[in-house]
Amino acid sequence: QVQLVESGGGLVQAGGSLRLSCAASGRTFSSYAMGWFRQAPGKEREFVAAISRSGLGTYYADSVKGRFTISRDNAKNTVYLQMISLKPEDTAVYRCAARRLAEPSRYPHEYDYWGQGTQVTVSS
Repeated sequence: QVQLVESGGGLVQAGGSLRLSCAASGRTFSSYAMGWFRQAPGKEREFVAAISRSGLGTYYADSVKGRFTISRDNAKNTVYLQMISLKPEDTAVYRCAARRLAEPSRYPHEYDYWGQGTQVTVSS
């Protein structure tokens, strides 16, 4: 089983930046595509960003394009989400997920492993 642990969340002013990290256990991290999702109170979980097994393919929700960057370091078993120009509507619990395929998906039910989440709060 793969264990995922997020970190880097916190409180930031609108226009500020944060970098989230997701550390994975095991020696097979490089076998999985990875994704970031977020969920605000009373709303459905939504896709944020994803990255292929190789790290060469990246994908973003329209709402974060140009502001968020996903990357991975397979040697460190870690995936990152660099967030800049944060807006109050970015406030949510952010979770990382792993998929047992080379290519990622924008749908939560197509992922196999999940972290517990880290809170991001953006004040106006």
